[in-house]
Amino acid sequence: MTIAWPGGRRFAFTVFDDPDAQTLETGVPVYSLLADLGFRTTKAVWPIRGSGTPSDRGLTCADDEYRRWAEGLQARGFEIGLHNATSHTSAREETERGLDTFKRFFGDAPIAMANHYNCDEAIYFGEHRVSGLGRAVYNLVTRGRNRDRFQGHTPGHELFWGDLCRERVKYVRNFVFREVNTLAVCPWMPYHDPARPFVNYWFASSEGDKGPAFMERISEANQDRLEEEGGACVMYTHFGHGFAHGGRLDPTFVRLMERLARKNGWFVPVSVLLDYLLERRPDPVLTAAQRARLEWRWLAHKIRYGTA
Repeated sequence: MTIAWPGGRRFAFTVFDDPDAQTLETGVPVYSLLADLGFRTTKAVWPIRGSGTPSDRGLTCADDEYRRWAEGLQARGFEIGLHNATSHTSAREETERGLDTFKRFFGDAPIAMANHYNCDEAIYFGEHRVSGLGRAVYNLVTRGRNRDRFQGHTPGHELFWGDLCRERVKYVRNFVFREVNTLAVCPWMPYHDPARPFVNYWFASSEGDKGPAFMERISEANQDRLEEEGGACVMYTHFGHGFAHGGRLDPTFVRLMERLARKNGWFVPVSVLLDYLLERRPDPVLTAAQRARLEWRWLAHKIRYGTA
């Protein structure tokens, strides 16, 4: 699908950054670089600390300095997204408190979110990301460790919050692929999947979970390919993993982002990009055939690389 990008831009690029392992020491240098280069992306947060044991060393918005930094990013044009209420599993009441706290801090409900693997209230996650035979294949590949684990979409379960997701969140991340042009792999995004009604719209991402994968994805050759194809890249990453060391940025990351910034790209937050695509979708409802194509391509990716 050929897209005419705003202002005559040749392609689109954005990032959805999960907060795993992110501290001020690792996060501030990355976002200072992004801001200086003209990128405006999406940074997800955990709005509350939660009542259980954290699954991750990344900070939450219960840390005042971290929260003020996130609020400052929002004021500079970055989008703040959601990565579940906190880093550990939350019952419905705690999830609702997290959503309310997010609104109090950032002025409205989160437009975009991504499930956190360590949260069993993740919605349509694990085996529920795929259907039919694909589910059996997924359980075989993962040795059944996620069977019946994720329950955020199951009415009556103590972890259920599907109705809150549908009411308050517009976009949820799902499949992740190694191709730099996310839109070429998932030309239907953002899409609604009738088999998963508690999510309004899904979007896909390109694999860049840690520094090395991110830099591989935005290699010079891949940057040129994205530009030539006129595509859109929605990068999935954790800026807390492998981008800054001792407060100093990885020089390869800096060089590649500087090169990308010099190109004629549209560098906007995830929801801005998805809204633009959605306006151009005559029918955002995914068909069974389209769903099967996405699921099997993602399963092949997971079997080969074992990633998200």
